[in-house]
Amino acid sequence: MGKFFHHLLIIIIILSLTSAYAQIKKDKMESTEQIIDILYDLVSFYPGQDVDWDKVRSLFIKDAVIVLRTKRDETTIFSVDGFVNDFIQFIERAQAKKTGFTEKIIRKKSVIMGDMAHILVLYEAYIPGSNRPPQRGVDSFSLIKKDNRWWIVSVTNEIPTLDVPVPEELQD
Repeated sequence: MGKFFHHLLIIIIILSLTSAYAQIKKDKMESTEQIIDILYDLVSFYPGQDVDWDKVRSLFIKDAVIVLRTKRDETTIFSVDGFVNDFIQFIERAQAKKTGFTEKIIRKKSVIMGDMAHILVLYEAYIPGSNRPPQRGVDSFSLIKKDNRWWIVSVTNEIPTLDVPVPEELQD
């Protein structure tokens, strides 16, 4: 009888922790800024780590559109899967699996109205140990609230230059 109650207690503890984790996860998905923070955290990784691409996909609506600056004078339009595949190819080309990769938020500016939101993000991306300096960029996110959580609908990206400076809202 003692072992039965011991096993039952372990099962109850595991279920309680799972429920608590699910609630924490749900709460994190309720804030627009938290969704964005989670995305940048997910695509940043230490040497030898893998990105959880399923979690990345879970932040976007099914038909989200991602438009990234892929060259100084060119943008590319991606689906979520196309974005993930392009990111995986970047990791392979840059051999970032060995070094890690960091994309950190410098500043954010949010506008929320009802069930829609717009967030501008100034970020800095770099590969530790690279000869290239960190690259700053600006991401523009559109989000919607559906089914009691926020979803990324679209992302557009621009790289600041002398001719296209960082927007005032994101400057020091």
